[in-house]
Amino acid sequence: MQSKTFLRAEGYRRRRERLGGWDIGIASYKLGGRYRCEVETFSPGARLARGEGATRDEAEADALNKAREMLAKTRVYPAR
Repeated sequence: MQSKTFLRAEGYRRRRERLGGWDIGIASYKLGGRYRCEVETFSPGARLARGEGATRDEAEADALNKAREMLAKTRVYPAR
């Protein structure tokens, strides 16, 4: 019989920021000894990037760098 391992997220933290003129949401937590981070656009709630690291700061920096690159490539059309 196989034993199952269950991981529980610890230290969940969520906040809002502005990145490159966009409102974003940043969620980070510890899972299985590593930190994870997800960055999403705030209004539609689409996930932009994920990051991982040994510390919360590393995970957030990784995800924010990926999100910054994505947002820099996004075309914005002027309102009519």
